[in-house]
Amino acid sequence: MKKLKSTWYNMVGMLTLIAILAGAALGYVNEMTKGPIAQIKEQQLADGIKAVLNAAEVKVEEPEVISSTDGKTETVIYRTDKGVAVKAQDANGFGGSLTVLVGFDGKGSIQGYQVLESSETPGLGAKASFWFQKGEKGDIIGKNPGQDNMTVSKDGGDVDAITASTITSRAFLRAVNMAYSVISNNNEDAQSGASPQHQDGKEANNE
Repeated sequence: MKKLKSTWYNMVGMLTLIAILAGAALGYVNEMTKGPIAQIKEQQLADGIKAVLNAAEVKVEEPEVISSTDGKTETVIYRTDKGVAVKAQDANGFGGSLTVLVGFDGKGSIQGYQVLESSETPGLGAKASFWFQKGEKGDIIGKNPGQDNMTVSKDGGDVDAITASTITSRAFLRAVNMAYSVISNNNEDAQSGASPQHQDGKEANNE
């Protein structure tokens, strides 16, 4: 086989060919892994719903999806035979968006929660995964956002913020309050026959 000369045109042509082949390979791998990744996320969500409702097994109805008025966030309601789980987002965390899954009983009290996605700084904002759990400093389990002041103590609320991470704490609690607000409004709409109300849950976000 004749060796190509080391000219500028030959080098550009070779690099272009390599880029095309690499792109095709990445596209193939992405397509092959798309299905398994979706299945994993679906299983993680199913396990999360059971965890936040403290149930070994649950029967989940068709989810209800509600977008915020600004289109930045999306809330999903999962009604079950053991309570209601809500996936809610806040787009204004310290490092970006924060997505939580919150479980409520029939009276609106929080049964459990999980942080599904977070862009927060590891070691600070990431503490939200356990800081607000039962027995921890910011414990919200058993609280009812319709009756308790679910804001950080610095803002006059009943919840201790994560040390050195008030912005993340505010974002987390906004997401929790959003989750409660959405199911409350949907329950009222169901009784009145009105259309579901979309919420954006925006608040001031200053440290």
